Amino acid sequence: MAEREIDETSGVETTGHAWDGIKELNNPLPRWWLIIFWICVVWSVIYWVLMPSWPGLTGHFAGVRGHSERKNVAAAVAALEAERQERMARLLSVESIDAVEQDPQLLEFALNAGASLFGDNCATCHGAGGQGAKGYPALVDDDWIWGGSLADIRRTLQFGVRSGHPEARLNVMQAYGDLGVLSGSEIGDLAEYVRSFSGNSASPEAISRARPLYETHCVSCHGAEGRGDQALGAPNLSDAIWLYGGERADVAQTLRDGRGGVMPAWTGRMSEEQITALAVYVHSLGGGE
Repeated sequence: MAEREIDETSGVETTGHAWDGIKELNNPLPRWWLIIFWICVVWSVIYWVLMPSWPGLTGHFAGVRGHSERKNVAAAVAALEAERQERMARLLSVESIDAVEQDPQLLEFALNAGASLFGDNCATCHGAGGQGAKGYPALVDDDWIWGGSLADIRRTLQFGVRSGHPEARLNVMQAYGDLGVLSGSEIGDLAEYVRSFSGNSASPEAISRARPLYETHCVSCHGAEGRGDQALGAPNLSDAIWLYGGERADVAQTLRDGRGGVMPAWTGRMSEEQITALAVYVHSLGGGE
């Protein structure tokens, strides 16, 4: 039997191994470490028996408990979907924003669902915050072409504007210049007159010449004072909010070429419950009636 070697410095027995003159000491592992190690070994064996573990040729060992995270996730998703459907059904039954606001949980659910739908489907045109852009209505003010009640917004989302859907919102801004109805000078005078409704300075002579033109071609939709008509989708001309720009050149272009933006119909792309949640969110952006 080889004689045991004791390290002179530490007084600990060596293993007999040495590298570049450095000897390996035979220090035992701490008892606490060994206890934990064997507990882990025993626990691993128990886990192999209880839980899904070893693969086989035709499947895997399912474990004595029959545990399956896949089934647990499916059950959790089904429960969440059931809760969501219950709230969606409640949303579909509301007729006014007041009914939604009286139920804080339903309101929170609608706003969260609506915000997600808005980001996926509406923000491209109306902006992430609903601020709109030239040719795309702002949803954060109180100027609504077709009405800003929950029912009005929901209908606009359902059927769109000039979308081709049989129930789509539909109005026509005539191209008075392209059709030869008005001359260039008449369009210039009428642009001056229209801009005067919102407090812009205008030539008195142009206003005098344009007044009969406005009464002939514009009053039936926009009204004598230019306040518009939501039932017809005729914009208010007196509030300094201009969808296509309020400069003289912008207004003249509208009169000359007409306007006809398209709002898609979301019926068939979204469920009625999703459309209602989106309508609640749009209403909440700041300008709902």
